[in-house]
Amino acid sequence: MSGKPNIALAQLLQQAFLALRAKQFDTARQLATEALKSNRTDRNAVLILAHALIGQERANEAIVPLERAARRGDDPEIETLLGHALCHARRASDGIAQLRRIAARRPPYLPAFQELAGQLANAGELGEAIGIIEAALVLAPASVDLQLDLGRLCVRNNDRTKARTILGAARKAAPGRTDILTELAWAQLLDGAYAEAADTYRHALGLRPDDAQSRANLAICLLEMGERDGGEAALRSVFRGRAHMLGRAAFALAASSHGRFFFRPSAAAKFLGQKSERTATP
Repeated sequence: MSGKPNIALAQLLQQAFLALRAKQFDTARQLATEALKSNRTDRNAVLILAHALIGQERANEAIVPLERAARRGDDPEIETLLGHALCHARRASDGIAQLRRIAARRPPYLPAFQELAGQLANAGELGEAIGIIEAALVLAPASVDLQLDLGRLCVRNNDRTKARTILGAARKAAPGRTDILTELAWAQLLDGAYAEAADTYRHALGLRPDDAQSRANLAICLLEMGERDGGEAALRSVFRGRAHMLGRAAFALAASSHGRFFFRPSAAAKFLGQKSERTATP
């Protein structure tokens, strides 16, 4: 008999986790709350509840259960999520202070560095955010995720040369990661290295063919290289079956020095292959 409540709690938490992963935040919140009635100190239930509340833009309500869990002992995951919740509850100074404390501990908890850098970058402190990730890389030089974060921050800071160097090294370390490939390609595109960017985007699309954003960016590269037919064909492929991509495709055409400009969205849609409704003729 003693094992039944634990089995029931585990099943409840599994359902809550699946709901959270599916972004069914209200369901996840309700299930996690029910689990906490059975065990008020269950850390997994607290984590799911907090993530669900943050997903519902109710970060202020996630703070109290996270603070209670944090007081029960050192748990860097709980404490990092608390810092995240504080920042999203418009208590950025408290949240950043919390994250600094966790990042100062040893052994290091790398997600705390990543969260701290992200919050600093959102506050416009890009230089300090870059320094945080660089410090983390000293502690964990083989971390590809940290290299990716640093590359992204360098792109945001308009340091494209440094971004390309870092992301190029990350690509060599993890050649099959499309997130690294697309970030590297974007840095190359911004730097005007269109042929290199096109090659990198093709590699990424070989791994993930349905990535419409990468295909649209590939089209920009082709257009800038003077390969108008190839670029326009890529944009038609992006637009086909994705009406919501019209703005992105039209922008790609207009922004390129070898592109086209349309005054009316309907004209752009027609050019990109949208079939117009015609009255049947006898």
